[in-house]
Amino acid sequence: MELTARQQEVKDRFIQVRGTWGDTWEAMLRLDPEFLLAYLDFSAVPWRKGHLDTKTREFIYIVVDAAATHMYAPGVRQHIKAALAAGATPQEIMEVLECTATLSIHAMNVGVPVLTEVLAERGIRTDAAPLNEYQERLKAEFTQKRGYWNPTWDEMLELDPELFDAYTAFSSHPWTHGTLSPKVREFIYMAFDTSATHLYKVGLKLHIENALGYGATIGEVLEVMEVASVIGIHSVAMGAPILLEEIAALAGDD
Repeated sequence: MELTARQQEVKDRFIQVRGTWGDTWEAMLRLDPEFLLAYLDFSAVPWRKGHLDTKTREFIYIVVDAAATHMYAPGVRQHIKAALAAGATPQEIMEVLECTATLSIHAMNVGVPVLTEVLAERGIRTDAAPLNEYQERLKAEFTQKRGYWNPTWDEMLELDPELFDAYTAFSSHPWTHGTLSPKVREFIYMAFDTSATHLYKVGLKLHIENALGYGATIGEVLEVMEVASVIGIHSVAMGAPILLEEIAALAGDD
């Protein structure tokens, strides 16, 4: 079916601003071009501001789409392709994914404090135990490899040092073998922490502090959040093509 003049106008503007097109956007265009235009204006805010360079911005899109709490594969593919076109190396993109994989440790960051709370209520653990030599070494290694220490790790280090040891090696791999700047790595952690499918406030505050310490500007921090704030469009991105298919199937049944 031919596009109307208005639909063609919206499509041309979308391609001009975002530099991409596909079946998902086509479905939205045919069903509600004004909504697609509203989304375009919303999603284009960080592109108009330009505090992040194009490559880093694509990294943030990869993070929020690839995060274990979201896993939107079409977006991961689209933004890996865009990142490569913007000059990213395969090694850099792999490093983005490796940093994103650390999200799962929040099971411990949230769970261990709850455990200690329950233990305190039962009188089993009333105060933190002093660290032994092994635990002190782990704390020093984490601080050296990751560039910071924060009290969010204290209880995990005390109660489960073996896992903390393994996590330190796992999470530090990009820091000891990668090429991204510390600031960009902190943007990665910020992106999945602030994403609507995670909203881990404790980690977000920590990594904002770290990013500012590495020289990030307020504009850059806000732009990471702006990119993460658009993932709600995936409700429409998945649903609109299905709606078109069902409309066509219904028409075929008549």
